[in-house]
Amino acid sequence: ILDTAQSFFNDQNQLITNNLLEGRTVMNLFFENSTRTRTTFEAAAKRLSANVLNIDIARSSTSKGETLRDTLWNLEAMAADIFVVRHSSSGAAHFIAQTVCPHVAIINAGDGRHAHPTQAMLDMLTIRRETKKKFEDISIAIIGDIKHSRVARSDVAALQTLGCKDIRVIAPNTLLPYGFDEYGEGVRLFNNMEAGIQDCDVIITLRIQNERIDSPALSSQAEFYKMYGLNKERLAMAKPDCIVMHPGPMNRGVEIDSSIADGPQSVILNQVTNGIAVRMAVLALAMQGQLQEQGLLDAIAG
Repeated sequence: ILDTAQSFFNDQNQLITNNLLEGRTVMNLFFENSTRTRTTFEAAAKRLSANVLNIDIARSSTSKGETLRDTLWNLEAMAADIFVVRHSSSGAAHFIAQTVCPHVAIINAGDGRHAHPTQAMLDMLTIRRETKKKFEDISIAIIGDIKHSRVARSDVAALQTLGCKDIRVIAPNTLLPYGFDEYGEGVRLFNNMEAGIQDCDVIITLRIQNERIDSPALSSQAEFYKMYGLNKERLAMAKPDCIVMHPGPMNRGVEIDSSIADGPQSVILNQVTNGIAVRMAVLALAMQGQLQEQGLLDAIAG
């Protein structure tokens, strides 16, 4: 996927367009608010010449009592080829994949606390493009609300898959998941930010997921910034060429200082551009997989 995403940049590092999905219909089904993910999926689909429909779930018939299953079947009947799904419930994309016909490809754009696969992929592409180093040779710190973050979970899984041996998770105990050991080998826990970011190559900061927190996990946002906010003094403890990332949306003055977010080591906006390339790759490969599967089904039926 990363290699395919890279192929969508030209020699001037600009995104290209092509007709890989010409005549295909992509439906964005976002049951949660989103800016970057929804719009970059839309931009990606249009760069591949697909027809794009953004379904306003808040104004759909689900608000009138229609079941999700009936809504999906009706959208499927409109000749959709790909559903891009974001939902507040973990496992929603899997449920939808089991509900609709096999010829409709389902892409998970984030499900509850569970996973955000394309964010992890664009983060990996950003690290690869910006550091020019092998994953097994870099140290990466992930700072913030680990407990409620699907990005943290997906990033750790992606880093482990790509061979990273030094993953540092930095957070107060109240923002760490239960059973932290399940993250496996190569992942270390730090409650002290200064110790955790020492000589890091990459720092990924995460916002506090207030919408997923049932009971207060912090005394205040000001206290969090004091202990875990990324500022110039703390960034100086990392390697001089350390890059700073954030999946967005940012809460400036909470998990990251504006001087860092807008500074020379920030690659946050590059992540957005890389997100289009990654989502182009995912859309193209998902459609290719569906066509191959359909060909097999047709051959069996014949």
